[in-house]
Amino acid sequence: MIKHMIEDNCADNGIPLPNVTSKILSKVIEYCKKHVETPKLDERATFVDDELKAWDADFVKVDQATLFDLILAANYLNIKSLLDLTCQTVADMIKGKTPKEIRKTFNIKNDFTLEEEDEVCRENQWAFE
Repeated sequence: MIKHMIEDNCADNGIPLPNVTSKILSKVIEYCKKHVETPKLDERATFVDDELKAWDADFVKVDQATLFDLILAANYLNIKSLLDLTCQTVADMIKGKTPKEIRKTFNIKNDFTLEEEDEVCRENQWAFE
């Protein structure tokens, strides 16, 4: 998106980034710099890849609000690798948890009655196996 704005000479008066705070933009730039500066093909490719994966794992060790803001920014800015990383982090937070545990993790209010919740569980039994 930003690349196209620059190429089309639409960035003379700045580039609007609604809903991307300076804190989140700083994190996005940090991520992009690290991924650009890390050599892709190298005789120590495995070491470099493992090192980058470790850096990525540390990068997403943030509070939930920051993680969700990073997801929104990565999506808005079309940074697929960052979007994949942050979404995978959320998926890992959900993996193996019961619906009750997921609601607790993400502070989600349960608005189902017991009967509705039982019905959903029966209709989607495969998901609870």
